[in-house]
Amino acid sequence: MSWGTELWDQFDNLEKHTQWGIDTLEKCIKFVKERTEIELSYAKQLRNLSKKYQPKKNSKEEEEYKYTSCKAFISTLNEMNDYAGQHEVISENMASQIIVDLARYVQELKQERKSNFHDGRKAQQHIETCWKQLESARQQAQIRHQMAEDSKADYSSILQKFNHEQHEYYHTHIPNIFQKIQEMEERRIVRIGESMKTYAEVDRQVIPIIGKCLDGIVKAAESIDQKNDSQLVIEAYKSGFEPPGDIEFEDYTQPMKRTVSDNSLSNSRGEGKPDLKFGGKSKGKLWPFIKKNKGATPEDFSNLPPEQRRKKLQQKVDELSKEIQKEMDQRDAITKMKDVYLKNPQMGDPASLDHKLAEVSQNIEKLRLETQKFEAWLAEVEGRLPARSEQARRQSGLYDSQNPPTVNNCAQDRESSPDGSYTEEQSQESEVKVLATDFDDEFDDEEPLPAIGTCKALYTFEGQNEGTISVVEGETLYVIEEDKGDGWTRIRRNEDEEGYVPTSYVEVCLDKNAKDS
Repeated sequence: MSWGTELWDQFDNLEKHTQWGIDTLEKCIKFVKERTEIELSYAKQLRNLSKKYQPKKNSKEEEEYKYTSCKAFISTLNEMNDYAGQHEVISENMASQIIVDLARYVQELKQERKSNFHDGRKAQQHIETCWKQLESARQQAQIRHQMAEDSKADYSSILQKFNHEQHEYYHTHIPNIFQKIQEMEERRIVRIGESMKTYAEVDRQVIPIIGKCLDGIVKAAESIDQKNDSQLVIEAYKSGFEPPGDIEFEDYTQPMKRTVSDNSLSNSRGEGKPDLKFGGKSKGKLWPFIKKNKGATPEDFSNLPPEQRRKKLQQKVDELSKEIQKEMDQRDAITKMKDVYLKNPQMGDPASLDHKLAEVSQNIEKLRLETQKFEAWLAEVEGRLPARSEQARRQSGLYDSQNPPTVNNCAQDRESSPDGSYTEEQSQESEVKVLATDFDDEFDDEEPLPAIGTCKALYTFEGQNEGTISVVEGETLYVIEEDKGDGWTRIRRNEDEEGYVPTSYVEVCLDKNAKDS
């Protein structure tokens, strides 16, 4: 576990994290400083309180203090004055043992951090300069190909130098610098623990009665694990990429390319694309510190590194599951309310809840389809879904957005709600859609289906999506296919007009003879 090997491409994130660490230290200093001010203020108020109730000299009140009870009260006032002094001791010890020491350490930590990141930027600039020299030499070799021997010699020499410098950069300079930063960060974490111990011990010296509380603070400080914190930083920022390999020496007449592994940074988004050319716009993606991609985030998070993409997709699946459960709870509540209305009509009209119940059911269906889509992407990231042919994808119900089915059916539109509020977002990346395979067979029949009954529209429905049909409240139509449990019924107005409407929007009357046949 080393930042130098696992976080080699996270320079900016390490810079932010170490600055956060310094801010945390300064917050601790501010906390202790405010505690010392409270202690001084408390001590001052205790002294004033003790002085306020002291008897005045040569007064009648002083004569009353010959009684033992009055003497005990005076002793209590004197003890409170000494008690106030102990809080002043707490303030002085915390200021000298924590505030001054930590303030000096913060200044040293800032200087050390500045030096380490200065070395890191210097190393970045150096490797970039070496890259430009290599590219220049390559261009010279192409221009001066008539003087091939001389150009090859220069090119070979600079290539060897670049490979050496690149190897030093990724395997020596950056690992060493990041190791220093890691050690600096771990020292800071340990220092916080030590300061928290001192903070507890100062209180323990003057207030023995709260020793259990101080033991708890010490236990909390000792539970700090700098190695675990370092591992958490790796899990938060690790991209999953590997450093690029050396460049092989090639003939000057051939295009130059860098040796990369399957999951290296240079090859992460380049599948199916031509080899990288020198002097082109794509050169910026070779180095994580040259350019960063800008623009809208794809829906499948394909712009992220593999590990970060997996986390985002899992988070999205969990969020959708919670939304589905919420909608299902709402549906159960409406169903129970409808049962109450049915048993007690004076409490409300049961039919008034049908529209809301249908809307909730449609929302659940939308969320389930959305969940299946993200689960498919997540499965691909985790390596559980191998590459499949289009026939295999058709059988499994998974379709690529760039290869739509040739049969014109309404299965895709039935993923959305009747009001057309849900649409599938298209992107340049291939997206996996989950289609109901039952509908594929239903639309393969060339002859129209016979009517199996009639239905009356209870509400007006605007069929804005392909595969649906608009109906008007009170209209009577033919039923050609029952609801198969998905909340939709297939109806026909005439020979040329047929489609799906929400089952909850119509009152169906089936023909017994047709149903029996």
